Amino acid sequence: MATNTHDPSLATQPLPIESDKSRPRKPLRLWPGIVLAALIVLLRFIVPVVAPDAIIAGLPVAIISVFGGMLATLAVLLWWLLFSRAPWLERLGALALMVLAVLVTYRLVHPSIAGGAMGALLPVMAVPIMAVALVAWAVGSRRLNTGLRWLSMAIVIFLVCGVFTLIRTGGFTGNFKNDFHWRWTKSPEELLVAKGDEPTVAPPATATTNRGYDWLGFRGSQRDGIVHGVRLETDWTNSPPKEMWRRPIGPGWSSFAVHGDLVYTQEQRGNEEIVACYNLNDGKPVWRHKDAARFYESNGGAGPRGTPTLNNDRVYTLGATGILNALDAATGNVIWSRNAAADTKTKTPGWGFSGSPLVIGDIVIVATGGTLAAYDMNTGQPRWFGPNGGGGYSSPHQVTINGVTQVVMLGDPGAIGVNPSDGKVLWQYALPSGTRIIQPAVTEEGDLLLSVGDGNDVHRIAVANTSGGWKVEERWASSGINPFFNDFVVHKGHAFGFVGSEIACMDLKDGSRKWNEGNYGHGQLVLLADQDLLLVLTESGDIALVKAATDRLTELARIPAIKGKTWNHPVVVGDVVLVRNGEEMAAFKLPVARS
Repeated sequence: MATNTHDPSLATQPLPIESDKSRPRKPLRLWPGIVLAALIVLLRFIVPVVAPDAIIAGLPVAIISVFGGMLATLAVLLWWLLFSRAPWLERLGALALMVLAVLVTYRLVHPSIAGGAMGALLPVMAVPIMAVALVAWAVGSRRLNTGLRWLSMAIVIFLVCGVFTLIRTGGFTGNFKNDFHWRWTKSPEELLVAKGDEPTVAPPATATTNRGYDWLGFRGSQRDGIVHGVRLETDWTNSPPKEMWRRPIGPGWSSFAVHGDLVYTQEQRGNEEIVACYNLNDGKPVWRHKDAARFYESNGGAGPRGTPTLNNDRVYTLGATGILNALDAATGNVIWSRNAAADTKTKTPGWGFSGSPLVIGDIVIVATGGTLAAYDMNTGQPRWFGPNGGGGYSSPHQVTINGVTQVVMLGDPGAIGVNPSDGKVLWQYALPSGTRIIQPAVTEEGDLLLSVGDGNDVHRIAVANTSGGWKVEERWASSGINPFFNDFVVHKGHAFGFVGSEIACMDLKDGSRKWNEGNYGHGQLVLLADQDLLLVLTESGDIALVKAATDRLTELARIPAIKGKTWNHPVVVGDVVLVRNGEEMAAFKLPVARS
């Protein structure tokens, strides 16, 4: 008898439901992850090795590597979470394991990777590698059972992240190239401290003789980076500079002050912040002043950031933690000392106190994170404290506008002009957000050129003292040069500075860029005004001569000078150039042009 397929009783029976476990799982969609992982490897590890100094679309390869790798990493994580077809527990579990691995590894890595502003380095470096490892694990573990898949996933993620416990970094360059070393290797500072202090020697007989080429502080007596009275031979193939001396030095981003045959700078050695005096002729130490202080942040490393200032046989220094010293320039004996940070109730900023003291009349003015403090140069007693300027890393800058001497300072509100006698604000000009690290400059017409750094525009402003008070007018804002933390110089109606790692020329009439060429890293430069020349100290430690011309870049000469990351400003005194970084310093005798 045939079965009644229309039996009403059958309609009431529930249909069997296939469980998730019995339903065959779709295979992982792997190809997008493989392509993206290959892109990460290409961007982060291959391109920087093959073309480490290349510029692509105006950006250094190192920056493209970091940010391109981060975008590709984000794409891998989105693929894994939304399109991989992995079980949801594995998708979420892998991301949770990555977060846990980073948190655990933070407790184990070297302070240079986990500390200070470098705290973001671990996830920035580790997560892309973990993303590549996740793709490799997904490919290799397809045929494992669930338990082994989870175990192998955890092992791979923690091992990859744990590699960063084996390294330390000496910081990164302006283009984000990290200076990695094995964790157990000694840093240059540690090697220097282990040697102990070299004995000091008596100063030369001509120590305090004015040779006509003194360099009294940061970027010269006018803080403009301009050298007068020097003409050089530019054919360094046949007449190369001659090395006078070379010696190791403690870390710090100080430049030099020079008077007679004495050279002054600041450095860090262990837990002591040092003001040091050296013999210009042979580099031997003459005296050292030590303060029990240490500043460290892992991007730029340890040490003071300011440059000594010389005035009337005294040297004034501001340390990275805010210690202000007045020392005898011949002996290093302490005349007076203050803690400017405590006086202004200012916390040490992320990059340390970086400004250099400014002497006007009988007062010494320093900047503590954008807040000015003035002291009696003879007694060290406070004269006045300026308005709270918030953050800032530039040095106070003396200018004269409409016959009125004033101090220009960059802080969070922007630029301010301050009366040096009492600290009263004369005028103020708002600037966009930024680090506030670039020195102001003055045009031949008396206008001010301002930049906050970080690759922002330069603003040309006119400041005037009118019957109704001080008036500020912006003439233009331009990216003709857009320095990151490199200062620029003004010469014959043009400004010469940096655009990324290139040198650029900007017309001061309208801010238009005339040219930008070359690859000098994030270095520094000074102007040899009598010869229309730029002397450039590259970030890699080379000294180069470049024409200060308006038509194109012409590099005339170059020599390797010092090794290591070099952000310090060079100094030219007569026929001698002084260069340093956080590891070594050197002096070269420059070939003088034939008359």
